[in-house]
Amino acid sequence: MGKNAWVGLQIVGIVVMVASAQAVIRLLIDHSKSQVWGLLDWVPGGWGGQLTVLVVLAAAGALLAGRANHKVKLLEA
Repeated sequence: MGKNAWVGLQIVGIVVMVASAQAVIRLLIDHSKSQVWGLLDWVPGGWGGQLTVLVVLAAAGALLAGRANHKVKLLEA
């Protein structure tokens, strides 16, 4: 993969992380409100299940962005 592809993956990772982290904060403040436009209403476990999915998504976005950033730095060197 080229440098531009890794930069694109880095952007995707950052967007996923930011959106998920924002949804986690909103879920912690308002337990009853549907998060991410109702996309997680299917998750079993109610509030705890949704919180778990959002935290995992935020962590996955951070890992993807970090890995892509590392690859971009290696390609620049």
